[in-house]
Amino acid sequence: MRELGIGLIGTGFMGRAHALAFRNVSAAFELPFTLRLAALADADPVRAQACATAWGFEQAHGDWQQLIDDPRVNLIAITTPNHLHYPMAMAAIAAGKPVYCEKPLAVNLEQANAMHLAARHAGVVTRVGYNYQHNPIIGLARELILNGSLGEIISFQGEFSEDFMADPASPWSWRCETEHAGGALADLGSHLLAMARHLLGNVESVCADAQTVHRQRPAMAGSQDQRSIAVDDQTHALLRFASGARGTFSSSWLKHGYKNHLSFEISGTRGTLTFDQERLNELRLCRVGQDGFQRLLAGPNLPGYAAFSPAPGHQLGYNELKTLEVHELVMALAGHGQAGTDFEEAFEVERLATAIRLAARERRWVDVSEV
Repeated sequence: MRELGIGLIGTGFMGRAHALAFRNVSAAFELPFTLRLAALADADPVRAQACATAWGFEQAHGDWQQLIDDPRVNLIAITTPNHLHYPMAMAAIAAGKPVYCEKPLAVNLEQANAMHLAARHAGVVTRVGYNYQHNPIIGLARELILNGSLGEIISFQGEFSEDFMADPASPWSWRCETEHAGGALADLGSHLLAMARHLLGNVESVCADAQTVHRQRPAMAGSQDQRSIAVDDQTHALLRFASGARGTFSSSWLKHGYKNHLSFEISGTRGTLTFDQERLNELRLCRVGQDGFQRLLAGPNLPGYAAFSPAPGHQLGYNELKTLEVHELVMALAGHGQAGTDFEEAFEVERLATAIRLAARERRWVDVSEV
C-alpha cells in the first residue's frame, strides 16, 4: 500500500464534513491506500492552524496555492464558497492532482465546461459532492427502477426545500449573490437535479418559473442596513426526460418546517416509490395489486450499509453518506469503480440548471441542447 496525502481547502461546515469522512473511511473500509491528512488551508491562517490541529492535519496553510503546491498532497478537496471552485480546481488540475470539489461545480456554465474539459485533458480523477446519491437506499431505488419493478417510468415529482432563509430578517450571505451561484436552485436544487439524472437519465427540455420573495435582507445579523437580493428564493420547473417520462421540480429555502427535504416520488406503469432525505434510511414502495405503500428499511444487505451497522433499522446519517462518497473516490483513484459524479456529469447538472434559469427568464420551454 502507498500513502495518499489529503489536502483540504476550507474550514466551514463542509470542511469539517470532509475531514470527518477522510478520518472515518479508513475505519469503515479496507482501502488500497493509507490516507494521510497532509495539509489544510484557510484564508485565515489562525483558523487554518486551529482546525488543522483539531482535525488531525499535519500542516496548515494560509494560502490555498501553497497547499496545491505542497508535495505531500496528492488529492485536493475543495469546500470553499462557490466562486472559488474554478480557480482552485483549475490550479489543482494544472498540477496533475485529482480534485474532490463541493457542489455546485462552478458559478456559471462556461467555468463548469472549462473545468470538465481540463480534467479530461489532464486525465485526473474528479468527483463532486453530490453525496446523497451514495445512500444505500438510493442504490436500492435505482435498482428497482432499472430492473423494471416499477414498469415503464412515467413521472417524477421532486422537491428540495429547507427553511434557513424563511425569515426575511435572515442576513445576507455569499449565497445571496448571483456571481457566487447563489439562490435556492444552485444551493439546494442542484442536488435534486443530480438525483433526477442519477435515477432517470437525461432531461431533454424544461419550462420554469423563479421568484425572489424577499428582495432585501439585512447586511448582517441585527443590522439596519439592507442589501438588495436578486437570486431566487424558490424555483419550480416542468421536466421532459429523454425516456419519455414527465416530471416536476421545485427548490425553496423559504418553506417553514423543512430542514433537509430532498424528496421524490417516481411512478411507473407497475408501481410507485417515494423517498425523503429527512427519513433517509427508508423507501416507500407500492406495486400493482397492493392497496397501499410498504416501508423498506435500509440494512446490511445493501452495499455500503454493513460497513457502519450489522442490522437494519439502526440508521445511517449525513456523515456516513459523506464517508461512502469518499470511499468511492478513493477506490476510483485506485482504478476500481466508476460510480459517483465526476466533473463531466456535474457539468451536465449545471447545464440543466442553466436551461431552467433560461426557461424562467424567457418564459418558454427550453431544450437543454440549446445551452
